Amino acid sequence: MKNDRNTYAGGPLPRYLLLGSTIFLLLGGMVMVYSASSVADYVNLQDSAYHLKRQAIGAVLGGIMLVIAMSVDYRKVRWAAPAIWGVSVLGLLLVMFMGVGKWGATRWLDLGPFTVQPSEFAKLGCVMLAALLLQQYRSGRIDAGTFWRRLGLAVGVVVAFVMLQPDLGTSISIVLSVYLALLIGGVSARLLGGVFLAGSAGVAALVMAAPYRMRRVTSFLDPFADPQGSGYQSIQALYAFGSGGLDGVGLGMSRQKFFYLPAAHTDFIFAIIGEELGLIGALAVVAAFAVMAYAGTRIALGARDGYGRVLAGGLTAMLVTQAIINMGAVTGLLPVTGIPMPLVSSGGSSMTFTMLCIGVILSVSTHGARAERRRCSGSKESTGARSVERRGDRRSHLSSVDGGRSVARRRA
Repeated sequence: MKNDRNTYAGGPLPRYLLLGSTIFLLLGGMVMVYSASSVADYVNLQDSAYHLKRQAIGAVLGGIMLVIAMSVDYRKVRWAAPAIWGVSVLGLLLVMFMGVGKWGATRWLDLGPFTVQPSEFAKLGCVMLAALLLQQYRSGRIDAGTFWRRLGLAVGVVVAFVMLQPDLGTSISIVLSVYLALLIGGVSARLLGGVFLAGSAGVAALVMAAPYRMRRVTSFLDPFADPQGSGYQSIQALYAFGSGGLDGVGLGMSRQKFFYLPAAHTDFIFAIIGEELGLIGALAVVAAFAVMAYAGTRIALGARDGYGRVLAGGLTAMLVTQAIINMGAVTGLLPVTGIPMPLVSSGGSSMTFTMLCIGVILSVSTHGARAERRRCSGSKESTGARSVERRGDRRSHLSSVDGGRSVARRRA
């Protein structure tokens, strides 16, 4: 058969590109975490490699999660979607009573040797649940109203708990990831446009409701209006980029990491990259995420079932948009949100979560293509890679979800 020449969904190239960009960002991130944190760690903890060791542990655990997720057929563990969502919601609930925090936010659970941020895994739970609910609607197991009610409840509960921490940046990331997953899944852009307008109005209301969020917006518009207050971090990041120039001041030679730039090894590590490696280093990071976006999108579009397409597309969108938001905040193009850069910023929960997501995308790449090969061999389940998926009542799967008419009726 024609499709037998491709072992992977989207072909083998996207898989290798995704793995290559992941390894590049992971190894480069560990080098930069050590460079950005070594001075402060030596002064405060008498161990210049403290954060490097923790990052290495997160990378090992994340690598194990990636291999496990990549090896498991994503279709056989659909039950894990509500399980991951439920456990993450329980974690978010525990954060309210026994969480630990810093910089004015309580987002972590202290488990002794390490801390866990439940909101990271809530992102994965929401995207997986969105893909599962859309697949259930397409198969005719639930109707459009039930689909929207369950999805709204799942995302709404998570966002509500995350906002209580408070963490507007993560809330925006969750909603945007689910939004893009539905868009990739074929839900009407017109309907999602209305959802986008409503969500934008909600974000604006939340920003105006909290004075510290308004200060972030005003400091974004003019950080030099309060150079020692709300604009301090953004100004120090700009100094770092300005000092870096084209090729940087040299690896390990940053001046801003000497207690000038807060969160240099976490949320603002991109500024240290720009200072030490210059525009060339910063563009290399941007290019790596662009490759990740291309590879993940190719895998999603090459998936042979709707569930895999929404799952891979949603997770890719989540990781890439998180990187875009981080880089935009550090360079002054977006307000500061506190979202780390995947695979690069220091953080065990973020590292493990990101590697798990990449493993799931790779699972779609491998098992999605194999499923197509079996169907091409004679399975009655499929009518071709590009056939329109049908509900149990023989109508197009998007006839009610997107508010439009069915494909069958348009063709009639």
